[in-house]
Amino acid sequence: MTQDPNRHHRDEDGERVVVRNRRRIDPTTGEVRAPDSEVNSEPGARPGAGAAPAEPAATDAQVAELTAEVAERTADLQRLSAEYANYRRRVERDRESVLVNARAQFVGELLTVLDDIDRAGQHGDLAGPFKSVADKLVSVVQKLGLEPFGTVGEPFDPSVHEAVQHELAADDGPTVTILSAVLRRGYRIGDRVLRPAMVTVADTADDGTATEPSNGTDPGAVGTEGNSSAPESAQPHAGPA
Repeated sequence: MTQDPNRHHRDEDGERVVVRNRRRIDPTTGEVRAPDSEVNSEPGARPGAGAAPAEPAATDAQVAELTAEVAERTADLQRLSAEYANYRRRVERDRESVLVNARAQFVGELLTVLDDIDRAGQHGDLAGPFKSVADKLVSVVQKLGLEPFGTVGEPFDPSVHEAVQHELAADDGPTVTILSAVLRRGYRIGDRVLRPAMVTVADTADDGTATEPSNGTDPGAVGTEGNSSAPESAQPHAGPA
């Protein structure tokens, strides 16, 4: 008589006790049991009872919510990228401004030395070792971006020229005001004027070759500056502060 591998007993209190046979080898036949025999051998067991339930498919509302969240995160990322780009440009601009200010402050202390070099060159004293040192100094300030301006014959511009004497034209026809002499050279670094050029100006007949500065200022009507030694016919012109 074959014994039931899963025997049911009752204890002394009458409660049902289930004894399950979990041996891999069937003691009766000697064969290896199937892996799911233990589950199927249980009373009331259902095939596939241990499998995880299938998750429900995402609804259209959930898809729309996720899509909106992705769009919001993308917009935040783009905004942060634009803010970082603006910050980087602002830092570069501020750093360039600091460098220009440092160069202007350093070179500004050497303008009087450059004036002495110019005067020495005009009097023929710039020669020998002194000329070599002067050339090196000029080369250094040029590498820092210093540019001289103010030459005889160019149109008068009150924004960069400081006129100390004005020679009026003899004719009543159209005239243009040009630089007749440069008493002290002007210097700039980029668009920043370190010092205006001190010049004398004269009115000459306008033959169409000279170009007046388009700054809305009449050179012949510039106010005077304290210079009581100038003659009445050569009123000085005030340059920029």
